[in-house]
Amino acid sequence: MSSLPHSAAHSIPPHSLTRLAREWLAEDTPNFDPAGVCVGSQEVEARLLCKTPQSVLAGSPFFTAVFSEVGCTVDWIHKEGAEIGSDAITLTAVVRGPARCLLLGERPALNCLARASGIATRCSQLQEMATEVGWHGEVAGTRKTTPGFRLVEKYAMLVGGVSMHRQDLSGMVMLKDNHVWASGSITQAVRSARSVCGFSSKIEVECCSAEEGREAAGAGADIVMLDNFKPQELHVAAQALKREFPELQIEASGGVTLENLTLYFSPYVDIISLGCITQGCPVVDFSLKVKKPVFVSSLQE
Repeated sequence: MSSLPHSAAHSIPPHSLTRLAREWLAEDTPNFDPAGVCVGSQEVEARLLCKTPQSVLAGSPFFTAVFSEVGCTVDWIHKEGAEIGSDAITLTAVVRGPARCLLLGERPALNCLARASGIATRCSQLQEMATEVGWHGEVAGTRKTTPGFRLVEKYAMLVGGVSMHRQDLSGMVMLKDNHVWASGSITQAVRSARSVCGFSSKIEVECCSAEEGREAAGAGADIVMLDNFKPQELHVAAQALKREFPELQIEASGGVTLENLTLYFSPYVDIISLGCITQGCPVVDFSLKVKKPVFVSSLQE
């Protein structure tokens, strides 16, 4: 059976899937594949096994794209975004195609699936924590992604139910401490950025104190990031800023982990971003096992 894709999969341009799949395959096999001689092009079937219970499946569009490039097909048993059950080993999909081609795609495809599923699983856990306490805001990722793998990791955040945050430097203006120091002041940095981005982009400013947040909001920033605040300090600063600037969005970031996330929930905080969504995130263990062919021998009397 082939399951319908998660709605987030429709946000990935087909040409991006093709480009990434080709890059990954070229990286893994830049010239000859000597082992291909051993198996040839006979049609084989391989079972995709998940060996990490209670995982969220993510990355199937990339997995399928890799195998499509080498002439193989994938039939999914579990749909994208599904939580794989408690069994020690769960059959997740079946891949069919020429043996040497299937093995060419094996490692690049598994890398995508393992990484994306690990991120989606962590995101699902974080979002569940927010839902359980009825927090109104958004849990978000960061730009702390693996070079060349950002599209996969940002997509996995969507499957896991959290916000991607900005995808890149072009997506939203974020003025960090280095921008402010180089330009002279928060007010000057915001004015300079606004002169370029106009009405179509939000401006966020990283602030280390409530006073900096007040300056940023007064200069016209749309979002103030309260960076590396302790939870109690965060709640006090966020409340004060919201009272003075009711339309201001407030983000908490820095030092937030899976273990302490609940301490940062506040009615005055709109966004909590976590680098641990991508940095140090465990992967989900998948393996691909080719079904052994049955050899029939004929005996002559």
